[in-house]
Amino acid sequence: GSLIREFLPENDLLTYLESIVRIYNLHGRRDNKYKARIKILVKALGVEVFTKMVEDEWAHIRDSQTLLTDKEIKRAKSFFTEPDYQTFDGTAAWASINSIRSEDTSFAHWLDHNTHAHKIPGYRAVTLSLKPTGVAPGDITDSQLEAIADLAERFSFAEVRVTHYQNIVLADVEVQKLHALWAELKTLGFATANVGTLTDIICCPGGDYCSLANAKSIPIAEAIQREFDDLDYVYDLGELDLNISGCMNACGHHHIGHIGILGVDKKGEEFYQIQLGGNSKNQAALGEVLGPSFGAAEVPTIIRKILEVYLAARSAEESFLDTYHRIGLSPFKEKVYAKTH
Repeated sequence: GSLIREFLPENDLLTYLESIVRIYNLHGRRDNKYKARIKILVKALGVEVFTKMVEDEWAHIRDSQTLLTDKEIKRAKSFFTEPDYQTFDGTAAWASINSIRSEDTSFAHWLDHNTHAHKIPGYRAVTLSLKPTGVAPGDITDSQLEAIADLAERFSFAEVRVTHYQNIVLADVEVQKLHALWAELKTLGFATANVGTLTDIICCPGGDYCSLANAKSIPIAEAIQREFDDLDYVYDLGELDLNISGCMNACGHHHIGHIGILGVDKKGEEFYQIQLGGNSKNQAALGEVLGPSFGAAEVPTIIRKILEVYLAARSAEESFLDTYHRIGLSPFKEKVYAKTH
């Protein structure tokens, strides 16, 4: 993203956003649906010119009726109250859970990968994985939704959240209830302990469901999951984001995956371009194209070769991105495109 204003008082938020939309409506590419995006306009005008146009427009409407008042901000905040948290002895709660963890490896892996720290002692955020092998990433049935609604009422103040990673979160689970919740999630198919790993794939619907797609995405995701079904191997890789998009519209955000896969059309046939080094976290970055694209059947093998380079080159607890930034694209390219006899 391009920075157009360093600081904006909260009362001015709506009027400034309105100014941005006005400039887009006046000058955006309405003649071409593929270019009817604000990012296209910003790039065409340049960020300095775009910013000046927004600021000039804002000068005319800044004190309009859409100026936010302190009263209105307070009213909006009133809808976002905290749940009725209880006070727990976090140490005692964890003592019981850790005792169970030491006796059950599956539960221990789930705790490590699918539960996350909470600001309130005695609570934990729990991610329900929608990435079991053989299911389109992020898919869920009507009966599973009913079951999640029931779990939310019993374990998390009747609230669930859908994540960017195509999973579901119960945000406020008592630590002492984690084992009971895990037991139910196993029965429902939501306890795959792969959150944040290679097989926790972000995947768009692709050519199976989308008329814009150049290639299928879901079969590629499933092929990769089946190729890497050894969780011990997957855990050894550490945190790794793999994203798949079926076309340049990038609904799967392939360009910010540590490993990104983009479906492309070559004379009516489906191929897949690989990108490396993307990052959606604080050190945001776009991935670099590895080279010429591959056929669908080749993709799992290509991913394995990429990971072989990483495992051979990494040092100590180095992550995939750390290794990539240290050694660059060339070693991966050489391994993947090396001719074999």
